[in-house]
Amino acid sequence: MVDPSALGARLASSAVAPLVKKLFVKDQPGAALVTKPVRISGLVSFKGEKKDVTPKDVEKIADELVRRALKAAGPGEIPVDAAEAVAVRTALAHSLAALGTLTIEDYEAVALGPDEFARTLRSHSAVTVATFALSRDAELFLDRLLHTASLHILNFFTQRSTYVARQQTQQSQQLAQLVKAVDVLLERLPSQSTEDAAFEAQYASYIASHHGTLTIYGLDVYAGTSEWPLDTAYLSLEATRDRPGEGATQVAAEQVLAQHDHVLLRGVAGSGKTTLVQWLAVTAADRTYEHGLTHLIGRVPFVLPMRRIVRPDAELPIPADFLSAVGCLVAGGQPPGWVDRVLRAGRGVLLVDGLDEISEDRRESAKRWLRDLTRTFPGNLWLITTRPSAVPDRWLDTTGFAELTLSPMTRDDVETFVRRWHRAAGADEGIGTALLAAVRGASELNRLATNPLMCGMLCALHRERRGFLPQDRKSLYEAALTMLLERRDVERDVRATARLPFATQVQLLQKLAWWLIRNSRAEMDRSEAVHILGEAAPSMNLDGCGEEVYGSLLLRSGLLREPAHGRVDFLHRTFQDYLGARLAVQELDFDLLVNNADRTEWEDVILLAVAHARPREAERMLQRLVASGTARGKLLAAAGAAYAAELAPAVRQGVEDGVRTLIPPQTDLQAANLAEAGRDLALHLLPGPDEVDDRHARLVVVAAAKVGSPQALHFLTRFRDHPDRWVQLSLAQHWAVFERELYAQDVLAYLSLRPTVPVHAPEDLRALQAIGGWPDIHVTGAYRVEDLTELIVPEQLIRLTLEAPHPVEGLAWLSAFPRLTEVVVHTDVSAAEAQRLPGRIRLNSPLSPGN
Repeated sequence: MVDPSALGARLASSAVAPLVKKLFVKDQPGAALVTKPVRISGLVSFKGEKKDVTPKDVEKIADELVRRALKAAGPGEIPVDAAEAVAVRTALAHSLAALGTLTIEDYEAVALGPDEFARTLRSHSAVTVATFALSRDAELFLDRLLHTASLHILNFFTQRSTYVARQQTQQSQQLAQLVKAVDVLLERLPSQSTEDAAFEAQYASYIASHHGTLTIYGLDVYAGTSEWPLDTAYLSLEATRDRPGEGATQVAAEQVLAQHDHVLLRGVAGSGKTTLVQWLAVTAADRTYEHGLTHLIGRVPFVLPMRRIVRPDAELPIPADFLSAVGCLVAGGQPPGWVDRVLRAGRGVLLVDGLDEISEDRRESAKRWLRDLTRTFPGNLWLITTRPSAVPDRWLDTTGFAELTLSPMTRDDVETFVRRWHRAAGADEGIGTALLAAVRGASELNRLATNPLMCGMLCALHRERRGFLPQDRKSLYEAALTMLLERRDVERDVRATARLPFATQVQLLQKLAWWLIRNSRAEMDRSEAVHILGEAAPSMNLDGCGEEVYGSLLLRSGLLREPAHGRVDFLHRTFQDYLGARLAVQELDFDLLVNNADRTEWEDVILLAVAHARPREAERMLQRLVASGTARGKLLAAAGAAYAAELAPAVRQGVEDGVRTLIPPQTDLQAANLAEAGRDLALHLLPGPDEVDDRHARLVVVAAAKVGSPQALHFLTRFRDHPDRWVQLSLAQHWAVFERELYAQDVLAYLSLRPTVPVHAPEDLRALQAIGGWPDIHVTGAYRVEDLTELIVPEQLIRLTLEAPHPVEGLAWLSAFPRLTEVVVHTDVSAAEAQRLPGRIRLNSPLSPGN
């Protein structure tokens, strides 16, 4: 069946343009003399005194668009039945009828672009799309139809004589942007052989298909909902870069390669690193070039998971072997020398995922491999992902890599994820609302809901357990195992003839996990797994050989997967660590655990082992970690103390004394590590504003802000009167980690220097509006001019920064802010547009006068 979102794209312009023209009055002679802006509502043909068509005709136009799109699909490819086709037609008609209510001018509509204009029509529709209870396929079909219609509507506006005469500057600007995109594409697409061009098209389709969906934890409990389309599942998270003396700066994670050609991106387990890699790959492979990301136009993505390409006693692959090394199904059709030609032309986007998933003894060889590749093939884009502490700070500085850290999900990110999850699972919206209330009300759950993996676990457990949620990490994993190993088949209505008991499954999985950990492996050969399970089967009184036991675990547990033929690993490293730690405690392997405390891949294993251990065992582990004398051991002990169910006061005091030697932090990395390891425990040890100098005060603020709990917010209120500008800037830069309204009232409102505040959504502006406005605002990401003019307090704004993914279409609206004196725009602004600004406003942009 054809992708429903692609049906609208099959409509030729010759089919759509005549239908669109019927919605508007004809361009009359003399119209070019009109000097005032023309509202869209004044152009429609089904409203006003001279009606060329009736509202009923709008329904006919919508019906014809739907009919032609379905006809273009071809037999056997129609994604909606007859009833839903009628509902799509009605919803489309309501959206098109909204043209009669729009008060914006035609040139403003063109500035919005087809995507935003389509959203505007839907938001102004008399009824919402939800009213029609459309299926997901039907809604995708409707979205594409409305997008196609919007594209032709905006094109129609630009061809009107009044538009051309009045808006010649804007039209020239838009044409310049189009020419720029075409120039970039031509520059990155040198003369290609027919064979190269054909293979690139085939490879792009493979990337879109192979990486275009995302498995979300917990959805596979419910039949038919194990995967999301990537464009629905992807959340735009923030990446932070700390520069000495400049403080932290944030950028949307998908924009990191727009600012730096080479990026090392750190992120905790489940934080969305692999999802970002998939999104960048699919976006780079998108040959329609509608994403607006100039740096990805015409480039070829190569997804290189380190766990797949690093093999024992084998060299890392040369470029010609990239596709075969990752098991790409179209690798056999690759023309000889193709990858080499792509990289020499500087057209590659190399996405190296999971540096932490290879053993430490292979990381130096990986570093040399990366160095040689970047020097041999300059001009390409590189993104390398890793867990935060897998490699030292500035590990790739000599090869020009900028280091950024993927930030935790904000409150809005969590809300968006939870609502999408419940929609994908077909769950009642009220269940998701109840979960959000529980997460906001419980500090433990609030700390757990920091990345997509943990959010997915919370969603699944909350639904499966009818609203009851465990309050700590160990209990959460225990509940997740119960759900996956006992309830998964029941929920999916799978009736296995010989299902292994829960305790048996856990014991078998533990053996695989502990073997992987001990051998510093992220995956094993299938034959190795079969051998381990086969040896365990007799002692567990299991019928069948190791192959049969392995097959049962693979199919039924939901925790094992085969990423490639003959290879097996865990669904996520988190489960491997949890199960391995469980067996380590059962086997009394405490010496082995503590002796590996300096190895980054053992961190979670040690912490979870403390959680599993009996009180005396946990105490001895923590004492040995502190006694190691290393910062790593002390931080692990501090973090582990929070996992122990019971600790003697003397042991707890020893742990606190040990970590006190690391406080206050001396660098931003130490501050981040302290927050990750200590959490709320560190808050009790961090000094107050009167106990440290200005430099250390800023680092204390960074550490507390990265903890991100309600207790951390209370702690930060002690610094809100600090006079140092860098301390105040850090307080302002980290507000997205907390609940906006509360943080704005308790911290921002007290900052006397009014530093730059980052804004990512209208909710940020509302929070600032609630405290009377703000003078220095940095807007990151796409924005609506209406939101800025309505939500920014005009009398307060003095400095405004606009960092949008798409070029700015006009700046005349800035005159609404009487005290505004400086505007920084990170995209191109024409000289003509800059000259229209009031003389009091100084403009900084790539093309503004004086730059």
